[in-house]
Amino acid sequence: MVLPTTALLAETRKRIVPPRSTPPPVPTVHAAVPPLAPGALPGLGHAAALLRDPLGFLGSLARLGGVVRIRLGPRTVCVVTDARLVHTLLVALAHDCPRGAVQDTLKTAFGDGLLMSEGQAHRDRRRIIQPAFGPDRMAGYLAVMHQVTEERTGRWQPGQVLDVAKEMNHLALEIVTRSLFGARLSEDATLAFHRALPDLVKGQIVQSLYPHPAFARLPLPVNRRFDAAVRVLNRVVDQAVNGRAAKARPECHGGTLPALLRAARDQGTGRPLTEADVRSEAITMFGAGTETVSTTLTWLLDELLRHPEVEARLLAELDEHLPAGTTPTPEALSRLTYTRSVTQEVVRLHAPNAFLMRTAQVPVDLGPYRIPAGTELLYSLTALHRDPVRYDEPLSFRPERWQDGGGLGRPSFLPFGAGKHKCIGEAFAWAELTVAAAAILRRWRPVAVPGARAREVVWTTVQAQGLRVRLAPRTEAAGATTAVPTGEGPVDRPLPAGCPFTGSAATTAAPTPRPPAELRAAADRHADWTVHHGLLAPAELPGYRAYALHELIGHAFPRARGTELDLLVDMLGWFTVLDDRFDGPPGRRPSEAHALVDPLISALDGDTRQSTPDDRLLTAWRELWHRQSESASPAWRARAAREWRACLATFPAEAEHRARGTVPALGLGLADTMRLRRHGSCLYPFMNILERVHGADAPAALHAEPALHRLRANTADAATLINDLYSLEREERQSAAAFNTVLTLQRIRGCTRSRAVRAVRARVTRLRQESEELRRDLGRRHPTGRWYLDGTRELVAGVQAWTSTSDRYLVPGDRGH
Repeated sequence: MVLPTTALLAETRKRIVPPRSTPPPVPTVHAAVPPLAPGALPGLGHAAALLRDPLGFLGSLARLGGVVRIRLGPRTVCVVTDARLVHTLLVALAHDCPRGAVQDTLKTAFGDGLLMSEGQAHRDRRRIIQPAFGPDRMAGYLAVMHQVTEERTGRWQPGQVLDVAKEMNHLALEIVTRSLFGARLSEDATLAFHRALPDLVKGQIVQSLYPHPAFARLPLPVNRRFDAAVRVLNRVVDQAVNGRAAKARPECHGGTLPALLRAARDQGTGRPLTEADVRSEAITMFGAGTETVSTTLTWLLDELLRHPEVEARLLAELDEHLPAGTTPTPEALSRLTYTRSVTQEVVRLHAPNAFLMRTAQVPVDLGPYRIPAGTELLYSLTALHRDPVRYDEPLSFRPERWQDGGGLGRPSFLPFGAGKHKCIGEAFAWAELTVAAAAILRRWRPVAVPGARAREVVWTTVQAQGLRVRLAPRTEAAGATTAVPTGEGPVDRPLPAGCPFTGSAATTAAPTPRPPAELRAAADRHADWTVHHGLLAPAELPGYRAYALHELIGHAFPRARGTELDLLVDMLGWFTVLDDRFDGPPGRRPSEAHALVDPLISALDGDTRQSTPDDRLLTAWRELWHRQSESASPAWRARAAREWRACLATFPAEAEHRARGTVPALGLGLADTMRLRRHGSCLYPFMNILERVHGADAPAALHAEPALHRLRANTADAATLINDLYSLEREERQSAAAFNTVLTLQRIRGCTRSRAVRAVRARVTRLRQESEELRRDLGRRHPTGRWYLDGTRELVAGVQAWTSTSDRYLVPGDRGH
């Protein structure tokens, strides 16, 4: 039977929509209240446990439930421990749960830009900024990342000990500045930014734990440091935004980020963005784009030190798909699948975000839990990425877990967040990690310094502190370039492979690499020698050994072995102990200075009758002079004694100037200051030891050359000026007048610190250039003395490598940063 059309429609509707009827009653289900973590203390709640061991405490909560309540003073906070619920919080509940207290603290620093904004304001601002991170720009960014890393790693020196966290921070800051802003920050600004970051992140976490926002306005030390860090960040950003970065560059496909922002219009009003808006977004990119990337690069190098087999496989892939000397492209990076697995595993194991927060503006459900309106929700990406339910052996570094796409896209891996607030620079960050790691590892092989591995320091981010590595060139680093040190920073110019100081072709065979154990053994023998002679008490040795004087000798005298190596380390150690004596009263009282030094000078003539206020110094000195001069030629002995006298005489001379008030720029000119510094640096006596190490005197005809006298003066001056740059901060804080060339220039010329530093660096550059001309000329006329000429170059390079890493010039309180 065929139904009429109307009847057919009615019958069909019955099948799709059941007839209305009274539904059966639905049983009432009450959402669960999240459990309360045990161990809350009266008044403090769980704040003490959170501050004492943040990651351990947060990681322990997962066993209690997917959401767990904790108390931070009078506040109750819900910790979301299940990765799926965190994903729900960031995606499905993003509108109802905007950012929380931790991020609110940063509004002081970042303003209401992309990082802080919500709702329509966030969508509008993201739409404006998105083109800066579009695929069409990535090739240009890769070229800049590669160039910046090549330039920076080209300044490093073989044997140099690198503070990895500090160096990676500078590298990441420079990449962001030049890629997104087309600008170059001054060195002062870079250092200021690096020093301000710890106070910024510490202040962020402490202020987020205050029971009331008014506490952030109290003049507490942590608040003052936070406010000072915010001011530094603003100054650095202003330098980038209002410098060359303010103008669009044609090669940037539409200009820099500030230019892009200034050309944009507010979606609601149609008006251009204000300068405050531009600065707010610039600050966001500096803050978000520097510390997390630099921390991840530090952990990457630390993990490769622990897993050499991973490093070897990564380098093999780079050789295959990214040949040395080529600029990375997006296509080349896509082929580096194992390298991507390594970086993903570093990001998983060392997720930089210790904890982030959201606030429930309305009642919401998270899984079986009902969260009341006004509740703060906290989650830790670091803890989530170490969840043993989600990751086998979560604390093990296993890049293979990411092979064949394993883990990608799963909600338990959220390094850049999820949902509408997902990091806009994710692709930029992955590319930066890969390009920087490739450039570093192709040129250098980091060697672990004993006792100086990375350690976790947790604030709002999981920082990597303490990692120090000694740099060794890759044996197959064909085409590598070497930059020239010029004091505080080398010139940004690649040079041919050769000498690590000048880049000129070596004129003598490279020394056989010294086994690290040999240098460490010399340091141990020297420590015993200082205690035996009473120069130091055993309790003083740890601080003294932190100076790593043996490393200076290792850099400056790469051919020294055996007894010559011990002699050099003992000489340097003795002179350091003597120099430290003049930080006290003898440095200001000429009579005490003469009483200490005159017997030392007399010992050069064999006088054993005199004594000093510190006979331990004199006894050790007599032994050292005997070791230097035994079996030496009369000419060498006379020259060495003459130059030791000039060196030692500078101590009472400086004391007399201080006593009379004729310190540098106050009665003592720059030329006289340089003469004192030249001889007081002890470089002339150490140049003489080059002949001991070689086993023969330099040719007499070479010693008679006025050009050699000039070269030796340049060598002493360059090393002294480099030393002045690195010791500047410590000497600025001394009460006694310092004979530091930077401080002298500031007084004489009335210029700023930065200008004086630039003048000293420029002087080092001129000395280097003139010294190379002198070496070429002298080498042509005295080819048998080229080993001596090269030795003067290595000596200055060694001073550069050591002063840039030694703890000797740390300002009290800076150790460990």
